[in-house]
Amino acid sequence: MKRNPLIPFAMIAIVGILAVIIISFVGINQRDQIAGGDEGQAEEAIMENPEEIYEANCMSCHGADLSGGLGSDLRTIGADKSLDEIQNIITNGTEGGMPAQQGTLAEEEIAIISEWLSEKK
Repeated sequence: MKRNPLIPFAMIAIVGILAVIIISFVGINQRDQIAGGDEGQAEEAIMENPEEIYEANCMSCHGADLSGGLGSDLRTIGADKSLDEIQNIITNGTEGGMPAQQGTLAEEEIAIISEWLSEKK
């Protein structure tokens, strides 16, 4: 009995197409949940650990050890700037340097990272 060599390939193609369709529907559902999420979910996304906030948002410019690089050295920022000054810089940025983080970070996250940095003396 001679077997058709195309049948295994056809079966794989059908399974692959079905997998793509299923994954697409799952992705659309997740996109809708993210876009239409209620405010309670958004509040849960706020990071409370200053080290996590720093790693996610600041480390690429200010270095893993706060020593700077593209951004300025933050190891002793608390000795040079007050809490309010640090918070203002993070929120509004500086001319020709630090970009404003308002809109990128939640107000609570800005307050948390500002307090953490103000203790660096």
